[in-house]
Amino acid sequence: MIQRVTGLAFVLVLIGPIVLAYGPVEGVTIAVFLAVIASIIAVPSAWREVDWSRTGWLLGAGILAAPFGALVTRLLPEPALLFLIGGLALLALSVSKLAAVASTLRGRTGAIVAGAAAGFMHAASGLSGPALASFALGDRWEQRRFAASAQAIFLGFGVASVLLRGLPHTPPIDLTVLGLATALGMIIGAALVRVVSPRLARTAMLFFAWTGTVVVLVRAVLALFA
Repeated sequence: MIQRVTGLAFVLVLIGPIVLAYGPVEGVTIAVFLAVIASIIAVPSAWREVDWSRTGWLLGAGILAAPFGALVTRLLPEPALLFLIGGLALLALSVSKLAAVASTLRGRTGAIVAGAAAGFMHAASGLSGPALASFALGDRWEQRRFAASAQAIFLGFGVASVLLRGLPHTPPIDLTVLGLATALGMIIGAALVRVVSPRLARTAMLFFAWTGTVVVLVRAVLALFA
């Protein structure tokens, strides 16, 4: 299913190179825009598995918190934004170690708290996965239903973030090429799921994600002395 190659993994791999190429503000805006394209492609195959009860609370809280995330990106200087993006990427890559936090996120209250955190993070950096994954772990959300629901949540957060941040200012031809590359990558990824081992795919994803994150943090340090 296409949903298995989208979501947090897509943004983790994408965020580093895009931010390095276009800067922390425009880069995140482009990443969020491309993530919307990816979610539009993924949602149809995930639709029947979506848990709308949990999804509704997470989405609602996240959309209310998203304007504050967008505001942060307008107020922080470039080095601080780079540190924020790199720090949230590190958090996302360490999501499996969030058991202590996850244990406090249960039920409707947990969904509201996690959804608000995820919406803020998505509008600020495009990385809403850690908060969602923590809630899924704490509320013992079945993995298949969570993976499907996450696609609908990512789409909702993505649309809200695009409305708040605006469309990228990158030339339309560049956005067209990036959008087509995203769509093609989704299709190819869905096909490769059947022939590439999950372990190899995960290793490759983590390698590119960690590389991009480290480079973003190095650039943040260098920006302090620029």
